[in-house]
Amino acid sequence: MTWVNAVVQGVLLGGLFALFACGLSLLFGTMRVINLAHGDLAVVAAFLAVEIVPVTHLPALLSFVIVVPIFLALGYVGQRTLIQTSLDRGAFTVLLVTFGLSVVIENMLLEVFSANSRSINIGSLVSKSIHVNAQISIAYLSLGIFVVAVVVLLGLQYFLSRSSMGRMIRAVADDQEASQLVGIDHRHVFGIAAAIAFATVALAGLAFGMYSSFAPTAGQERLIYAFEAVVIGGLGSLWGTLVGGIILGVAQTVGGQIDPSLQILAGNLVFLAVIAFRPEGIFKGRVEA
Repeated sequence: MTWVNAVVQGVLLGGLFALFACGLSLLFGTMRVINLAHGDLAVVAAFLAVEIVPVTHLPALLSFVIVVPIFLALGYVGQRTLIQTSLDRGAFTVLLVTFGLSVVIENMLLEVFSANSRSINIGSLVSKSIHVNAQISIAYLSLGIFVVAVVVLLGLQYFLSRSSMGRMIRAVADDQEASQLVGIDHRHVFGIAAAIAFATVALAGLAFGMYSSFAPTAGQERLIYAFEAVVIGGLGSLWGTLVGGIILGVAQTVGGQIDPSLQILAGNLVFLAVIAFRPEGIFKGRVEA
């Protein structure tokens, strides 16, 4: 039963990884952009919630009603200015710019908040859980994060498949020149996609802040986990992102069950195995419907 519990906890942890990874997958699937500041943006969202909750007196669980719209706006403006300008100059320029943005964000957070770790206080909910039996328990918070990840991915899938804007995003991702010929403003479409990606990373940052403590330097580790989940699942595949996150989460918890020092290494080994034997990932796709 101990091993079953490790797998259950890994699946739930995979929901958090998938939530981090879905924005990264969406940006890559639409614009072929790898945002190296992705993890740092999640940390910014967590710090923003820590500052907003005492001022507004909102329950911590409802902090997303302020943080997510802010990130929606940041995503659109950031794409139309910084990211689009970099895209016009080449993919390598985007990597350099987002890496520079990551460094700037991390140092600004260190300057404003110091290196001390924080957490988003959700009261007694952090310790509440469902006890299936003596060995297996499911934390309400972990279950909630997993459900949010699935709902976000379902929502993105429905949006991309059924809405006119979603179809435009897929059209631009498939053939930018042809979409321009039929009158689609690809820059505006990319801006919408970036806004959605930033909103999802804000949700991931809030979930991370409630799940564990965080510091200004936590962004790079989150980026690595998100990138591994995307690659394992398949670049540009949203459902692959969920599967990749679950596989990575299970690998980490099972590795930790064998030896606590193997937890991170086990996930990295699974990632390397996928790179070696199935580099296209478990699923292939570009913003698949």
